[in-house]
Amino acid sequence: RRRYGAAGLALSLLVSLAGLGALLLRLLPGRRPAGEQEVLDWFDAWLAEYRPTVGLYFSGGASSAYQANMWLEPLARLEGRPVIVLRERHMVQRIAATDIPVVCLPKVSTLMRLEHSTLRVLLHPSNSGKTSQVLRIPTIKHAFVNHGESDKLSSCNPYAKAYDEVWVAGPAARERYALAEVGVEDKDVVEIGRPQLDAVRPYAGPPTPGGYTTVLYAPTWEGWDGNPGNTSVVEAGENLVRALLADPGVRLLYKPHPLTGSVDPRARAADLRIRELVRAANRERGGPRPDPSAAAELVRRTAELDRLTKAGFRPAADQAERMLRQPAPEPGRASAVARAAAAWEEAYWASLPEWEHQVVTDARPPLYACFNRADLLISDVSSVVSDFLASGKPYAVANTSGLAEDGFRKTFPTVAAATVLTPDAAGVPALLDAVRDPERDRLAGARAELALRLLGPAEPSS
Repeated sequence: RRRYGAAGLALSLLVSLAGLGALLLRLLPGRRPAGEQEVLDWFDAWLAEYRPTVGLYFSGGASSAYQANMWLEPLARLEGRPVIVLRERHMVQRIAATDIPVVCLPKVSTLMRLEHSTLRVLLHPSNSGKTSQVLRIPTIKHAFVNHGESDKLSSCNPYAKAYDEVWVAGPAARERYALAEVGVEDKDVVEIGRPQLDAVRPYAGPPTPGGYTTVLYAPTWEGWDGNPGNTSVVEAGENLVRALLADPGVRLLYKPHPLTGSVDPRARAADLRIRELVRAANRERGGPRPDPSAAAELVRRTAELDRLTKAGFRPAADQAERMLRQPAPEPGRASAVARAAAAWEEAYWASLPEWEHQVVTDARPPLYACFNRADLLISDVSSVVSDFLASGKPYAVANTSGLAEDGFRKTFPTVAAATVLTPDAAGVPALLDAVRDPERDRLAGARAELALRLLGPAEPSS
């Protein structure tokens, strides 16, 4: 026992000395975390040197980072000197790889320093409680660009009238604000198209006869208002998936919204059951698998992409140090990441059996990559539908609103060129027939017309 006691005491002393050593190292001039005044002095000097002209302002939770990330590439292509302004420290690590400088300003007093900078315009992809703080800066004009457009109430939020302008994709959004009468004047609505949709490939014809018809089921989440028509997952999801899996020629890609189940536990339970249906179908189906070299290529491409996108911070770096280093990304990193991401996507799909259904929940592959693989989209009333129209491919919308089909189409204009599916999924077989045989596709012209209304013309470019 004495030996054990002595060993324990020695271990305690060793741990204490190690902690003291780590603390002393942290207090060395080269390792000491930057103080607040030091960071503020740096920030003022950086603003004066960089002279930003346009910025992306974002505040939100960890799961909402995609709302900002979808605007990084369009922002990078703008003339001028762009900057990304964040309000939460945790978001610094969640912004995707970009050559745009990133600053994090948690305090209102620090945020107000932008008033005396060269920054003239801020783009807002979402509304948040902290947005009102930056709107107080009189020298900056503010444009609400949203993170997607749909017929949901969130796409004509009364908060939008707080901005100087509201930038929308096409005429349909302008009409939506006029009909909603939420205080947004028509003169403040500007149509800019959807620059993100350059990544969506156009329709290249029906599935190859004898091959698989790839169906993307991408339902939205349940939302905050408890409307049963928000998501099809609860009332229709399992029926839709069963109907799709019953067709031996279908390959299903199930990509639920990342917030599914965050409000309604029924949505989370239904989502889990759908995933199990997919796994069970794969166990019953079976088939040849790609050569092992395909998996090895994916591992190599993943490592390459991870290397390019991971933040180069030392493990002990605090948030102030991360912000100090983030505004100086390696030039050309975004282009290198784009090339690596394209190679990763090819390797990802090549590593999967053509017959195997997939549940896609990670950030990779992104939604648009799934668009490019799909012959058909089934979704809900959401921006997913609007964006998919850029492909020209057939799509369907599940009606769980309780409205009759005529009322559903009238209430939600994005459904105008869709096949409307009832919660029992009875229309799925006929829908698949129309996808496989273009002569049965009666909605191709309507999709092209609706795409123009929702997304604006192809020329001039966004």
